[in-house]
Amino acid sequence: MQGQSRVLFHVKTHPSQPETIILPLNAVHLSEVDTFMANNKPVIILDRDGVINQDSDAYVKSVDEWIPLPGSIKAMAALSKAGFQIFIATNQSGIARGYYDEATLHAMHDKMQSLLTAEGGHIEGIEYCPHGPDDACNCRKPKSGMIEAIEAKLGVDFTQAPAIMVGDSLRDLQAGHARGCAPVLVLTGKGRDTQYKEIDFYFDVYTDLAAFAIATLHKYQ
Repeated sequence: MQGQSRVLFHVKTHPSQPETIILPLNAVHLSEVDTFMANNKPVIILDRDGVINQDSDAYVKSVDEWIPLPGSIKAMAALSKAGFQIFIATNQSGIARGYYDEATLHAMHDKMQSLLTAEGGHIEGIEYCPHGPDDACNCRKPKSGMIEAIEAKLGVDFTQAPAIMVGDSLRDLQAGHARGCAPVLVLTGKGRDTQYKEIDFYFDVYTDLAAFAIATLHKYQ
């Protein structure tokens, strides 16, 4: 796949017969043999850095450094206006590391919500983990604590109700998969590196959040 522009749909049609279907880039439909979701609209959970906004190895530490990726805000707004409930689940270890405080994080999220509101969209809720990798919390992805918090707020179990976890890293996919969410990888942020990692479950791949939104809106129109 390296050097090619593709959207991968990893689907399992039978427990003993895994199948991979390769569709052209910018495909506007999900696989017809998708067994992950029911026909009703799933809850959509988004990672933040590398999915909605530009990521940085030096961390996104201020409101000015929080820069949305092209098309991401419009994609979220389109999904929201179509009736999808959108949540965010984001690791923010920069707080534990002392790079920024929770007030700054909230200001970043206020900026995001303001941009989204201007497009007619809405975020139902934001879960964030402020802990570092050595803090032994249950919320830092790949642990599923933030997903469980969303389930609790909605009063649902994602092993029974449809949900999608969209991320750019393996730990995003693992956290969602652990709670029954259909995992989706976008190739922004760390996504292009993540797609080549060994992953023992099936997931869909899109170039970016906008491509995912187009496909999802088409499927559930």
